[in-house]
Amino acid sequence: MAAKKKTPVVTRKPNPRPRGAAALKAHATIILERLLAEYPDAHCALDFTNAYELLAATILSAQCTDKRVNMVTPALFKRYPAPEKLAAANQEDVEEIIKSAGFFRSKAKSLVGMAAGLVDRHNGHVPAEMAALVELPGVGRKTANVILGNAFGRNDGIVVDTHVTRVSNRLGLTRESDAVKIEQELIPLFPQQHWTILSHLFIEHGRQVCEARSPKCGACLLADICPSALI
Repeated sequence: MAAKKKTPVVTRKPNPRPRGAAALKAHATIILERLLAEYPDAHCALDFTNAYELLAATILSAQCTDKRVNMVTPALFKRYPAPEKLAAANQEDVEEIIKSAGFFRSKAKSLVGMAAGLVDRHNGHVPAEMAALVELPGVGRKTANVILGNAFGRNDGIVVDTHVTRVSNRLGLTRESDAVKIEQELIPLFPQQHWTILSHLFIEHGRQVCEARSPKCGACLLADICPSALI
């Protein structure tokens, strides 16, 4: 009886991670060009009409989906349409409105504190400077970057969330896990005018293709240059 032929095992040789500053920057340039073409409508997924609303929505977005935040904010902004109203709010009332967004007690405290900071230090206006923003309760560098880029059109930094962390690591742009360190490594790789849109592009790609558990590498427009492509 003839022995069965063994099915040959096909192994994939991974794409090498670019080495050297010049190669890494060239790699980043290709990534940016392709993502800009693939996601021309990429934008901030949080609903807002002014900087105050975006600031509140961004505080709510911690450990929460943008979709859920957008379900919560209409009632919040109807009740507290300006920082002066929110600063004078009873924290328990705010908690009740934002309860479904998770961590509602700490978020309500941050929201009321943030609004009080705007009223006390900035005449009720959201400042357009990083240093002033991060002094507000509940506001770190990531949140400040969201506000500066999307409410004021300032490319002062790159927003690094879980999607940006995952996608940038898989693409070989960084090996860091800390958001601040990732931002520091991404900044020299991309033109400053694209820093705000870059995070939206990575987030969109992370949601649609480069998913956390099951990346769709077979359908990815970056698979041929991605060191992590599973094809």
